[in-house]
Amino acid sequence: MLGHALVVVSDAHLGVTPPGIEEALLAFFEAVPDQGDCLLVNGDLFDFWYSYRRVIPRRGFHVAAALARLARRMPVLMVGGNHDRWGGDFWQRDLGVRFDPHRLSFRVGDRQVAAIHGDGLTEANRRAALLHRIINHRATSAVYRTLHPEIGLRLVELLSPHLGDHTYDEAKLALAAERQRQWAERLMAREPDLGLVVMGHTHQSATMRTAGGGEYLNPGAWFDGYRYAVATAAGAELRRFSPTAS
Repeated sequence: MLGHALVVVSDAHLGVTPPGIEEALLAFFEAVPDQGDCLLVNGDLFDFWYSYRRVIPRRGFHVAAALARLARRMPVLMVGGNHDRWGGDFWQRDLGVRFDPHRLSFRVGDRQVAAIHGDGLTEANRRAALLHRIINHRATSAVYRTLHPEIGLRLVELLSPHLGDHTYDEAKLALAAERQRQWAERLMAREPDLGLVVMGHTHQSATMRTAGGGEYLNPGAWFDGYRYAVATAAGAELRRFSPTAS
């Protein structure tokens, strides 16, 4: 068991968001011990992250250092998203952050938790589904690793605006969120020991209790108003962080 109050943040997409988004997140990490006793970063912390064997992206230095400091005070966990799951052993070995590129299972209080970012599970857009298969294929990562970091990171910066599904259609976003909620409900039906399923990816904040007593949580996107959530035995609560109050 990691603790009794799980703080969850997801989808900051640092690197393409304004500098203030990162500054607020650093303030949030400082305030996390006042919010709960363990932290989950549930994917897409960065708009792109790739850990080479001897190189990490300079752009992520301050955030990585802040997570390392926090991990010395409390358990910190991280799930990879479709933008940043290529962390290798950097997070665990160098920072003390428990990391998995796809799914983490752990206990908080008396609840079994499954943390999954959510990409590739309910994609209705064929282009997005195809991109998911390509970027998560082992061959893609192996080829990318052969590039010099300066070339590889620059290439991603050029391609990033054209990758993924960047729709702002409210109806499509709501449909994606509903498909994800239904997927989480089916997962809890298949794995009845689960008390909480945490997801991200859709950028749509939501909480839901199932008929079986489980709970689904999506904290929403950090870049959209500093959204996060806190989950305890009593349930999950959606919140917004105020940097000026920290």
